[in-house]
Amino acid sequence: AVKLNGFACKNPAWVQANDFSFSGLHNPGNTGNPFGSAVTPVTVAQIPGLNTLGISMVRIDYAPWGVVSPHYHPRATEILTVIEGSLEVGFITSNPDNRLISKILQKGDVYVFPIGLVHFQRNIGHMNAVAISGLSSQNPGVSTIANVVFGSKPDISTDILAKAFQVDKNIVQQIQWRF
Repeated sequence: AVKLNGFACKNPAWVQANDFSFSGLHNPGNTGNPFGSAVTPVTVAQIPGLNTLGISMVRIDYAPWGVVSPHYHPRATEILTVIEGSLEVGFITSNPDNRLISKILQKGDVYVFPIGLVHFQRNIGHMNAVAISGLSSQNPGVSTIANVVFGSKPDISTDILAKAFQVDKNIVQQIQWRF
């Protein structure tokens, strides 16, 4: 099979409606995890017909005070719409300024996270929240900062991380142990 962007391209004669559809965004994600959030992706992995179209989306569910940890998408800008609840959202500009640009969003509000910038979301309400995000790539990728830094395989040297974060090596080792 011919592959484009790492995914198989179907012979047009074999394409079916199921290659262009996904059912499931009406189902809440399981937020019973340490972050209190769940992301349901709708990317080329779920809808093969998205390959080469440059778009995808996700549903994000948040328990009260649940977070989507600081992360970035290496291949996509994200546009988020709050469906239910209230969210604190923000992104950090690049070096040297590292400015936090943040806002409180209510139901119906929209916010944009530029490609490649670290961003986050947090439910600031006492009830569940839901958001839908569109992404400008069929395969946007995600790099969660804590996982990238403390969960690399093999580990980044504790000497490097201790110096970078200005903490004792034992603290770095404790954090790495969790990943």
